[in-house]
Amino acid sequence: MAITQPAMASGLAMLCGGAAVATAAIVALVTRQNPTRTWTLATLALLLAAIPAVSVAVLEPPRQAAIEIGDGHRMNGEFAIVGKVETTSLGFRTDAVAMSVSAGREPLPGGVPVTVLMSERPDGAEIGAVVRIEGAAFAADPGERAVLVVRAESVVLVRAPSGIAAASAWLRLRLAASTEGLPAPAAGLIPGLAVGDTGGVDAALEQQMRAASLTHLTAVSGANCAIVVGLAFVLAARCGLGRAGRVAAGLSALAGFVVLVTPEPSVVRAATMSAGAMLALLLGRRGSGLALLALAVCVLLAADPWLALSLGFALSVAATGALLVLAPPLARGLGRFLPASLALALAVPLSAQLVCSPLIVLVSPGVAVYGVPANLLAAPAAPVATVLGLAACLAGPVPVLQAGLTALTWLPAAWIAGIAGAVDALPARTLPWAEGLPGLVGLVVVTAAGTVLLLPPGRTRVARLGRALSAVTTAAVAAAMAGILVVESVVVPMTTPQDWSIAMCDVGQGDAVIVRSAGAVMLVDTGPEPEPLASCLERLGIGRIDLLVLTHFDADHVGGLDGVPTDVGLLLHGPADERDTARVLSAGAQAVVAATAGMGGALGAARWRVVWPPADAVTPGNDASIVVEVGGGDVPRTLLLGDLGADAQRALRARGELRGPYEVLKVAHHGSADQDAGLQRQVAPALALIGVGTDNDYGHPRAEILDILAAQGATVARTDLDGLILVGLSDGRTTLWRERADAASAALGRLGGWRPESPPRRAARSRSSRGGPRSRRRSC
Repeated sequence: MAITQPAMASGLAMLCGGAAVATAAIVALVTRQNPTRTWTLATLALLLAAIPAVSVAVLEPPRQAAIEIGDGHRMNGEFAIVGKVETTSLGFRTDAVAMSVSAGREPLPGGVPVTVLMSERPDGAEIGAVVRIEGAAFAADPGERAVLVVRAESVVLVRAPSGIAAASAWLRLRLAASTEGLPAPAAGLIPGLAVGDTGGVDAALEQQMRAASLTHLTAVSGANCAIVVGLAFVLAARCGLGRAGRVAAGLSALAGFVVLVTPEPSVVRAATMSAGAMLALLLGRRGSGLALLALAVCVLLAADPWLALSLGFALSVAATGALLVLAPPLARGLGRFLPASLALALAVPLSAQLVCSPLIVLVSPGVAVYGVPANLLAAPAAPVATVLGLAACLAGPVPVLQAGLTALTWLPAAWIAGIAGAVDALPARTLPWAEGLPGLVGLVVVTAAGTVLLLPPGRTRVARLGRALSAVTTAAVAAAMAGILVVESVVVPMTTPQDWSIAMCDVGQGDAVIVRSAGAVMLVDTGPEPEPLASCLERLGIGRIDLLVLTHFDADHVGGLDGVPTDVGLLLHGPADERDTARVLSAGAQAVVAATAGMGGALGAARWRVVWPPADAVTPGNDASIVVEVGGGDVPRTLLLGDLGADAQRALRARGELRGPYEVLKVAHHGSADQDAGLQRQVAPALALIGVGTDNDYGHPRAEILDILAAQGATVARTDLDGLILVGLSDGRTTLWRERADAASAALGRLGGWRPESPPRRAARSRSSRGGPRSRRRSC
């Protein structure tokens, strides 16, 4: 709460601190000489909770001053790079802190953290470098560590890294260079497996790694740190060092590893978690491991309170705790059926997956079906690739030795890349799951039930009862998941038409329209959330977007941008401010263009043309939405109106750009009442598509537009009643297919039990516009 509501940080700190003092006083008065452990822990917990709030309260004044000075202004000055420079589709991104920077005529407070977006990267721009940046700034989202986002227009290197930072940067660059000439995509994976450098991982491999739940292998995580510490511990033991010497060697190696891979916050976090876990394992005390883990969490939160909202931090803590608490009993339970070494190898990734899955479902409401098997298959290769890759990196001064070690590293890297590619080709890689808190609680229950079955059985009556309940729960969920898997992978593909040319995805209260012609794909808007869009694209077999159109930047049109495939050709967007332009950088497009009327091009056998906004439209919003006309080949003539209101529709009509009538109309603004009847008459659609959420708060679609469309004799298809909508051409006639053909099949529609349907003839259009009962066979 202190992070998202910084004005309350001081009050929260005083509240927690006062409660800690009061609790300590109660302990002193009541328990006197023998305070109970519970009271002591309560006092410590309250005290430690106050420390991050104090940090926020201390840091907030300069942060707020920086926002007031910098938000919406131009910046010019020197910044120190403190994070890894990451490659994006349209440039580079890094974390930095302000040194001597001015925003307009006022100086920015020193030490303020910022996120820098750069179109070009100067040579030597690594952690420890100082760069001079000129560009525009805007406030970062609440809860972010960075105070401002700076979109750099020019970047000049002032001072390159020196000393150890320069040496580690040189070693990383030499490792990346040594992979040239090795077969792709595994060659680009080598620096990621060794030192977390993902610059060589192409978009296709990144998507495959994500589908296989293997992305953690290309980032520096606790596993990498554990491998380094373990190797150092073994070498120290071989040299005859005692326990203290082994611990010192392991921690020294860990510190060197952090410097080599760049000491950015995520790396320091992983190293801290790993250090706690490794110290506990080396000391042989599981309880001390938990204590060290708790201490590490408190220290990190005190130093960086914004970690509290970091999913990566939560996953690191959960995975480390699973390694300490859950992995040993899981290994014993699996050891009843498997050899001890294999049981231990399975217990480590399985415990992490069981604990982390409920957290992942908060941001991605789905369960990775093949995540555990993929990680088990990749587990033998990951440490080999890490060790060989690190050796190759450190061998930079000896090119011949480095080349040989890099070639050896390619073998386990190719194995991991092959697993990712094989999993990505499997059907139903992710099964749907409930969102938010219900999804988390439900998955916690399911994973707990499965874990109980894997642990050694207890002998008490309660233990036997708990085991029986766990077996029933696990069997029921497994049966349900198997049914969904069969439906998603077999029934849905068999019952979904393949000859469509226009698809309107059911993404709730928002728009996401796909146009396909001769294998080329255009996506117009993304809906409000990434998961429904990603599910729709996967269902329709869409893996590449040749043309992505973001009509405007309202959340119900661009909120699902993370669900767009990483392989995007051209991105067209409407008028945008600085924040919107920064969002476009994350879309993964090869080219980005601000759209104006008159632009056009080919989409397979079809042609597309932008008819709105005019070139002088610079204000973002509904009335500046991109309006696209597309048709030809196997695509019926279609007009996509974005969110244009009545005034903008009248202006569009007055420009004389429309070439009606059109077979298909994407109704503006989800069927709001703000419509121009004259434009509807000019367009004269045979079929009107409305992207709208069930029981939405706006009353969309409104009776006014439905009556206008009914007067035109148009057939209305809407996602709240019909689900996924597919449109095509058959023998020169427009055909319509609805996911939910009638109320009786609505429930089955969510599981893929769909009924095909064709629309009415244009000459005898249906007058029903409100989604009432329809015959199964119709034609336009």
